Amino acid sequence: MQDNPLSLLPPLVAIIIAVWRKNALLALFCGVLLSFVMGANWQLIDGVKEGAWGIVNVFSSLGNTYIIVFSLLIGALVTLMNQSGAVNGFIKHLSSLNLVKTQRQASMLPTIIGTSIFTDTNLSMFTAGMASQKLFDKHGMSRAKLAYLLDSTCAPISILFLINGWGAYVLGLLDGYQFSDPVGILIGTISYNVYAIIAVALAYYTAYSGKVFGPMKHAESMLAPVTQQTIEKIAPAKVMWLPLISLLVITLSLLWITGNGDIRRGSGSFSVFWAIVSSLSILIFMIIIYKLLSFKEIATGSITGIKHMAPVVAILVLSFAFGDAIKALGTGVYVSQLLNVEVPLFLMAPILFIAAAIMAFATGTSWGTFAILIPIAVPIAQQSGLPVEFLVAAVLGGGIFGDHASPISDTTVVASMASGCDHFEHVKTQLPYALVGAVATLVIYIIIGLSF
Repeated sequence: MQDNPLSLLPPLVAIIIAVWRKNALLALFCGVLLSFVMGANWQLIDGVKEGAWGIVNVFSSLGNTYIIVFSLLIGALVTLMNQSGAVNGFIKHLSSLNLVKTQRQASMLPTIIGTSIFTDTNLSMFTAGMASQKLFDKHGMSRAKLAYLLDSTCAPISILFLINGWGAYVLGLLDGYQFSDPVGILIGTISYNVYAIIAVALAYYTAYSGKVFGPMKHAESMLAPVTQQTIEKIAPAKVMWLPLISLLVITLSLLWITGNGDIRRGSGSFSVFWAIVSSLSILIFMIIIYKLLSFKEIATGSITGIKHMAPVVAILVLSFAFGDAIKALGTGVYVSQLLNVEVPLFLMAPILFIAAAIMAFATGTSWGTFAILIPIAVPIAQQSGLPVEFLVAAVLGGGIFGDHASPISDTTVVASMASGCDHFEHVKTQLPYALVGAVATLVIYIIIGLSF
């Protein structure tokens, strides 16, 4: 299938199914099977067998296994933090500090929390939202503004800081290209991830200045009670922040150790795996010391959290298998050769950004978008001479923008829930901000592209 237009079929089928069925898992599964059937010269039974082995072989890579287990344990960490009262204790501690006395300070609170808790987007949004709802009501600000601040800090920060499941996932997608410095490439995407940077900067500007535009200007406060406000358990604040800080410190330390003093050359999958194991162990130890949960409740909560992450991990496994499959078909190489002939270099990144944005908007998932487009972006970069970091960042930024703008995105839904805002109101009021960021990103990408 090398140098063959048919190599485009699996990603096209995956995109069509994702948009049609709004199901990234089904889309990736069909894409994987089709890739292996094509690789087996259209022998259906042989292709299905090879596809099954292709999925199983994802676990033959120790790096992939580390990332998959990391993603599962993140679910256990977040669930235990909620069930033990650690999140509520952190919120109570913030309230007791009495630092919020003005409208500006009330706006800055969820923005700062949203950029501080970058290990998990849902944990970040619920913590920031629950801590800020009453303050926004008190100072006469709309819940739509709160939802926007949550949505525009949590996901963009997660894709910028990368010491979390997002970074581990992207690192897994980069695996297999024989890069001498995959962690360095991952870190390099940060400066090129223009949309995420603009989204965070715009959120901070809005929070600090108090200036809003578009439908947000006319948004009314949503004062309906929210179930997340009910506090059942309150733990000491350190039960939450100590494991989170340890996750960051241990990850960076292991990257430094495995990279012989250079974190860019460290083993990312190894580092995040042992960091989450250590962080979860610290959390469980503190839960036992403070008698917050019984051993049975700890076990049940951990299993519940792992089950909650199962759909995400299924996408993760299929993403790795799909990337390997279309790499074997030569899809990325074919697309790169096609674009090199037909498309000027300075338009490569904008095209990838737009493609990722459309797919993420239609499917509501940025991770599924990354899985299909990063294996195409990398060969384009290798063939065209453009920096791999630049084109991968274009895919990441486009996925975040589409995720922001999409009414069916899980992060958009969670932001509405965490803020107590009507979901349609949140989508309507956030869209102008997302579009401003996207247009600015396209202009900057064109300028950067012209410089190469």
